[in-house]
Amino acid sequence: MPEEQMANPGGQPPATPAPAARPLDTIDRAILRLLRTDGRASIRSVAEQVHVSRANAYARINRLLDDGVIRGFSALVDQERAGQGASAYITLKIVQNSWRTVRRQLTALPGAAHIALVSGDFDVLLLVHTKDNRELRELVLTRIQSIPEVLSTRTLLVFEETDLGVEEG
Repeated sequence: MPEEQMANPGGQPPATPAPAARPLDTIDRAILRLLRTDGRASIRSVAEQVHVSRANAYARINRLLDDGVIRGFSALVDQERAGQGASAYITLKIVQNSWRTVRRQLTALPGAAHIALVSGDFDVLLLVHTKDNRELRELVLTRIQSIPEVLSTRTLLVFEETDLGVEEG
């Protein structure tokens, strides 16, 4: 086997390293705090609240977007009011080196809201929202546990949740 393939057994081209992160100053952090609270805030409102010109606020927000600091804007959803009355964190132990395969399958699950590769007693932490406990049971027992790379699961029901850093209006 050529040395190149031995170093990269998956045959995928090496990942391009992410550009070095630019340090954020107090104004950048203030802009981020405002946008986390209200992603629909106008440039004018942001500029006034952080005490910079509209042009400066616009340039800073665009730089934060271009640098990947701001990955996007989204709506905060009340899962219960949206018909998703059951939420749970599911911990998974998976076969070593199967993260990418498992992540791809978990991403396709209905109700999957957040997936993280973690260290500790389990490998993956998955947040799901379902209509009710019956649908949650089906998701865990039928869909997740049927993934060949999943060795075991543990389900933690969420009784109440609060998004930190976000003021709801």
